[in-house]
Amino acid sequence: MVAIGQKAPDFSAPAFHKGQFTDKKLSNFVNKWVLLYFYPGDFTFV
Repeated sequence: MVAIGQKAPDFSAPAFHKGQFTDKKLSNFVNKWVLLYFYPGDFTFV
């Protein structure tokens, strides 16, 4: 479990960006703000 102020563990996840599916790694965003948005059960292009 990660606590406030600790680094999150590195992971990769599928993403849809600029009309294409791609994989993103958290470590690619070092020193940048990151918002993780999870929407389970339904994947629509709204």
